[in-house]
Amino acid sequence: MTPPHSYYPVGVEIPNYVPNEWSTLALVSTFAVTCTIVLTAAKTIATNANPRITISELSKVLWFTLCGSIHLLLEGYYALNFATLPGSQHLLAQLWKEYSMSDSRYLTSHAFVMSMESITAWCWGPLSFVLASFIATDNPFRHPLQIIISTGQLYGDVLYYGTCAFDFLVYGVEYSRPEGYYFYGYYVLLNGFWIVIPSLLIADSVRACGRAFAEVKRMRIVGMNGDAKKTS
Repeated sequence: MTPPHSYYPVGVEIPNYVPNEWSTLALVSTFAVTCTIVLTAAKTIATNANPRITISELSKVLWFTLCGSIHLLLEGYYALNFATLPGSQHLLAQLWKEYSMSDSRYLTSHAFVMSMESITAWCWGPLSFVLASFIATDNPFRHPLQIIISTGQLYGDVLYYGTCAFDFLVYGVEYSRPEGYYFYGYYVLLNGFWIVIPSLLIADSVRACGRAFAEVKRMRIVGMNGDAKKTS
């Protein structure tokens, strides 16, 4: 018999569910410490690779390194184990069961969530690490790749919010528990980072591409004027 659970909507069926062994504090603390270790390692590697890297560029390296780690490891784990996750006591499974207090779709093999997380894990995960290295080494392809990844992240998050909002507004289905720290802390805040930051990075890269094309155009005009003077 499956143990009772406290996920929403009330009565939602979660096959083979087993309650977490770790407390919320232990899980959140472990996640925070792991993120700190990843960011510290990324900063060390980036500053060694490029001692003159600016604070702005370093912050982007840290962001995409963290994205790559979360996408590939945490979301990749979900994509591979979504069907057995409710009954698992693996650390990553317990993290997902904790987060699912704000969105129970992660425990019910929801088609959209599984598809979205799989694309995020296998596409944006590895590419985020590639982009972090491009930024650290000032590779000219970093801005096109930054636009691609950030647009993918933003689009996925908008759909994530949108499908949940649709179910609530049209069908009255709530996937989050009523406590504010689940909805606003987990669902809104944690996912909100992938709305705000990608939007800023897209704008940053669009401006950089615009400046590059403007400079190419200016040089072309200067060259044409120079050739005209030589032939006159």
